[in-house]
Amino acid sequence: MSKPHSDVGTAFIQTQQLHAAMADTFLEHMCRLDIDSPPITARNTGIICTIGPASRSVEMLKEMIKSGMNVARLNFSHGTHEYHAETIKNVRAATESFASDPILYRPVAVALDTKGPEIRTGLIKGSGTAEVELKKGATLKITLDDAYMEKCDENTLWLDYKNICKVVEVGSKIYVDDGLISLQVKEKGANFLVTEVENGGSLGSKKGVNLPGAAVDLPAVSAKDIQDLKFGVEQDVDMVFASFIRKASDVHEVRKVLGEKGKNIKIISKIENHEGVRRFDEILEASDGIMVARGDLGIEIPAEKVFLAQKMMIGRCNRAGKPVICATLYRGIFPVLCKDPVQEAWAEDVDLRVNLAMNVGKARGFFKKGDVVIVLTGWRPGSGFTNTMLIVSAHLGLWCGTGGLGHQGGRLMPL
Repeated sequence: MSKPHSDVGTAFIQTQQLHAAMADTFLEHMCRLDIDSPPITARNTGIICTIGPASRSVEMLKEMIKSGMNVARLNFSHGTHEYHAETIKNVRAATESFASDPILYRPVAVALDTKGPEIRTGLIKGSGTAEVELKKGATLKITLDDAYMEKCDENTLWLDYKNICKVVEVGSKIYVDDGLISLQVKEKGANFLVTEVENGGSLGSKKGVNLPGAAVDLPAVSAKDIQDLKFGVEQDVDMVFASFIRKASDVHEVRKVLGEKGKNIKIISKIENHEGVRRFDEILEASDGIMVARGDLGIEIPAEKVFLAQKMMIGRCNRAGKPVICATLYRGIFPVLCKDPVQEAWAEDVDLRVNLAMNVGKARGFFKKGDVVIVLTGWRPGSGFTNTMLIVSAHLGLWCGTGGLGHQGGRLMPL
């Protein structure tokens, strides 16, 4: 017998107006409508959850399924094949535990997210935990000399991409550690670059590097990706999130590795750089779906342009009838949770809530006095203001119309 809906979370199949839904004709459907049936609250958007060490147990996965999880994502940038095999086994066990309940049971897809081609720095002073401080205006030499692979410091930084000197120009930007550190190229050599630190900070070992606008010639599928994709075929995963897809031939390479045995595995191409946006149409045609990877995209193109690229890609996917996924908060948006004693005027006093949110943001270094930000206050019909505040840095190139922000409860204001 099915469990009562109160025990099964928020993901059960909606039964509102079920009697009318079973009608054979539209007229009969109208005749069966029940005014006492609660309103339909069905969700039309799928939820993808990244499964990590804290969420991979069968019991936790069952709770996530009851809460609405549709796809379990496995990040192959981390973990061994044995680790991921155990996670896949747990996901399927959690899914099948609902097989006897037709209301709750739904398939949960397994997605393999490839590591993809990437550029990384070397070790700082031979240690995986050491850090150095890069100061704004300082000179930093980027070298390809392997003698510095484990001897990076505040003066010299080794990268593992041997063609960097061929694809960047004087004046080009180089971003390190998800854009937290930015460098500008001042001089080029055969196997080195001289850069100036524009945005400094603490730099650790093995950090990711982005080269916005550069025609990076890394292979679409790395040796690790090949092994991971073959593992995915063995495990019969449902889809592959292919990282850093730049052109249609990259998708064809992934499909070639999957082979005949993996021909039914869907390929979702992740758009993460400028070239991928420019060649979007050919990528879309070769793919089964698209992921708008806003994190890396917000580094590769100006952050204020990400929403334009996102709207364009969503529109073209909708026109083509292919699924599209939006993932990752991008640069300039920081998810911060903080607690403050509830005050009597909390629900009505917007300024009280705005000031708290901005004070927390300044205290944690997300923005500083003098920065211009957009503050969005949460609003729920019938409930008034919620406890949600969203603060977004307004870059100089961002134009804000007054109407749109006003309807969102937003303010453009200097700190």
